Amino acid sequence: MAIKQYNPTSAGRRAGSVNTHDAVTLRTNRPEKSLISRQKKRGGRNNQGKITARHRGGGHKQMYRHVDYFRRTDGVAAEVLTVEYDPCRTTHVCLIKYADGKKAYIIAPEGLKVGQTIQSGPGAGMEPVVGNAMPLSAIPLGMTVHNIEMQPGGGGKLCRSAGSSAVLNARDSGWAQITLPSGEVRRVPAACRATIGACDNAEHQNVSIGKAGRNRWKGIRPSVRGVAMNPIAHPMGGGEGRTSGGRHPCSPTGKLAKGGKTRKRRKPSSSAIVRRRWSRRNGQLIT
Repeated sequence: MAIKQYNPTSAGRRAGSVNTHDAVTLRTNRPEKSLISRQKKRGGRNNQGKITARHRGGGHKQMYRHVDYFRRTDGVAAEVLTVEYDPCRTTHVCLIKYADGKKAYIIAPEGLKVGQTIQSGPGAGMEPVVGNAMPLSAIPLGMTVHNIEMQPGGGGKLCRSAGSSAVLNARDSGWAQITLPSGEVRRVPAACRATIGACDNAEHQNVSIGKAGRNRWKGIRPSVRGVAMNPIAHPMGGGEGRTSGGRHPCSPTGKLAKGGKTRKRRKPSSSAIVRRRWSRRNGQLIT
């Protein structure tokens, strides 16, 4: 994986860089037709037409790749056919073909090559090689994993973005303890499955956008400061001359942006957190 810097032929080219996607093997042909569908644009609106996510809209057309997060085809070997770019996610995806003829998309682990054979399931003889999906109870301690389930059979939920991975630390009485990229230590049932290795395309975070137009291609619209709006549009808007807002930073609906509580309820999964990604001791932030 490499980051390419173009000659400064314009202001956008001078500041921007692009990912060469060296790991991608499918560059001219179309993706697997049976595993894609049209990605509908909603512009950040819900089923009532109200904007629930701001700064969304426009963007290039996309075809959604249906990725198999479950990996439940046990005991059947699968060959890696291609490594493909996916416009709907930061990591790459792999097209695999099982021995019975079934095809599926999976998240591409770093280092997985075309032609390799991978498997899934707790079957005897499976080795913890990159790309194999196994229960956490069968994975050696200290291994790097991604696409981790939080409940057995629920499909991978954790560590699915570019370059992300977790480390399996310990196992005890049916539970497995993992360290997430944020530093949070969480326990999940040992029967949950995870894929060996780290997600591909780790250089994604090093790409410089360079110009506002590239964000518009991705469907991200500009963010306008509340103090620059009229009072009808934002609680911090209005005033004679330039003002600093006159109140604590908040959203257009008045919800506090700093220091205020935004979580409505405690998630049931919070009880499985062994060590949070941050904690406060003696007034200091400990990460």
